[in-house]
Amino acid sequence: MTASSTRRTTTRTRIAAGGAIAVAGTLLLTGCGDHTDKSGGSDTSTASAPLADKLPADIRKAGVIKVGSDIAYPPVEFMKDGKATGIDPDIAAALGKQLGVTFEFQNNKFDNLIVGQQAKRFQVVMSAMNDTKDRQNGVDSSNGKKVGKGVDFVDYFTAGTSILVQKGNPKGIKSLDDLCGKVVALQKGTTSEGIAREQIKKCKTDGKKPITLQTYDTDPEALLRLKQGASAADLNDFPVAAYNAKTSGGGNDFEVVGDQIEAGPYGIAVTKENTQLRDALQAALDAIIKNGEYTKILQKWNVTDGAVTEAKINGGS
Repeated sequence: MTASSTRRTTTRTRIAAGGAIAVAGTLLLTGCGDHTDKSGGSDTSTASAPLADKLPADIRKAGVIKVGSDIAYPPVEFMKDGKATGIDPDIAAALGKQLGVTFEFQNNKFDNLIVGQQAKRFQVVMSAMNDTKDRQNGVDSSNGKKVGKGVDFVDYFTAGTSILVQKGNPKGIKSLDDLCGKVVALQKGTTSEGIAREQIKKCKTDGKKPITLQTYDTDPEALLRLKQGASAADLNDFPVAAYNAKTSGGGNDFEVVGDQIEAGPYGIAVTKENTQLRDALQAALDAIIKNGEYTKILQKWNVTDGAVTEAKINGGS
C-alpha cells in the first residue's frame, strides 16, 4: 500500500475529490521514471534545532538522513529542476529543521525500497508507503511469505486507493467490480497491486472474467498505457490520482471514479533496530504538527483532509 502488497493501506479520512489537488506543473508521462540517485532536501542548522539531541550520534555528526524514495509519484514526490519536490520532501524538510539535519532523497524503484534500506543504502524510506502489518512483519502480502526483517513506521498522512480512467469514462467503470474482464495497468509492488489481485479472485468467484493485470516499475508508465487506451484503468493513491486528473493534458486525459478503497496511513519506514531514529522522527513530526508547519505544507498541496493529528508508530493494519 489487507489486500495490499505495498505503497499504500488501512482506515483513513477521505480526501475531498473534484479539484482537491490544484498545484502548478504538469505530469511528465515520460522521463519521470529513471532510477539514478538524485537528492533534495533542506539546509538546517544544529544550533537552532530543538530536537537534535534525540538523533543517534552518527546521524547527528553526519548532518544527513538518507531517504529512499520512488520520486515519480506527483504530488507526493517528483523531480523538479533536479530536486525532489512534493508533499514528502516538504514534510522531510520541516522535520530536518527540528532535528538539525538535511533529508537527502535518493531515487529508487518502489518495490526495491525496503530491500535497499535493509542493505543500509539509506536510513529511512519515505515514498507514500502504506504502513501495513505485513510490512511491519517483513511479509510479502501477495503470497504470505517472509521476505525480510520488517520495519517500523512513523505515520504522517492518510490516503486511500482510487480508480483512474480516461476522461469521459468510456468504459463506464464505477467500481472494482466493473474491472472484471478488462485490462488494468498499475505500479508493481504497491497496495494497488494487492487490491487488484484480490479483485481478480473476486471476479472468478462471481463467475466473471478476470482482470488482465499489467504492472510497471513506475506509475507514469502505467498512466501512459491508460492515456493510450491500452488499459481501462489505473489504480493509485487518491492524492496522486486526483493530481493526474487535474494536471495531465490540462485536465483532459483522466478522471477519478468511485470511492476511495482501503484507506490507511502513510508511514516513514525505519529498520526495527533503529529505535532511536524512529523515536526522533516521531518527536519531530509531533513538533511540526503542534507548531502549524505541518498544516501549512498540506495546505500548499491542497491535501489537508489527509492530515494526522499525532505521530503514531505502526498504526497500520
